[in-house]
Amino acid sequence: MGRPAKFGEDRILDAALAVTAEGGPAAATIAAIAERLGAPSGSLYHRFGSRDLLLATLWTRCVRRFQDGFVAALEAGDAEAAALHTPRWCRGHPAEAAVLLLHRRRDLAAAWPADLAAPLEALNARAADALSAFARATSTDRDRVVFATVDVPYGAVRRHLLDRRPPPPEVDELIVTACRAVLAP
Repeated sequence: MGRPAKFGEDRILDAALAVTAEGGPAAATIAAIAERLGAPSGSLYHRFGSRDLLLATLWTRCVRRFQDGFVAALEAGDAEAAALHTPRWCRGHPAEAAVLLLHRRRDLAAAWPADLAAPLEALNARAADALSAFARATSTDRDRVVFATVDVPYGAVRRHLLDRRPPPPEVDELIVTACRAVLAP
């Protein structure tokens, strides 16, 4: 039996998350991530094969973690909870929020790895399906649902994240007000 990996996938991704959140995608070199982790660069290449695969895996993990709560709120029929998921998640997960909401995936991975295309597509389809199902169930135009639960919350938190601070609680009140106004019959 072989010995367990000293630097597992989650530890490597956590180091990549910290480097990327602090310095942006350009700072997230294999050398910088390895230094943060205290590991040889070879350990990262052994686990991921390339910087693009490592950062694409990080992006996918951030998307999945964010969408879990968002999709659950929509599936429960609660548009306000879905809209409020964004600022609350940003406050609870500032590094992931910085990576996910301040950078596009193409900023992280110059060439998206083919083996991650299907998982990312499945994640995107999951959120899209939840938005469509909510719109059908409430007889609401899907674009209005997207605006109320995605666009408004994103716009409300982004400027705070750009200033490297969490969105204040007052943002929640504004998001709820906008959500109610947009989705009112």
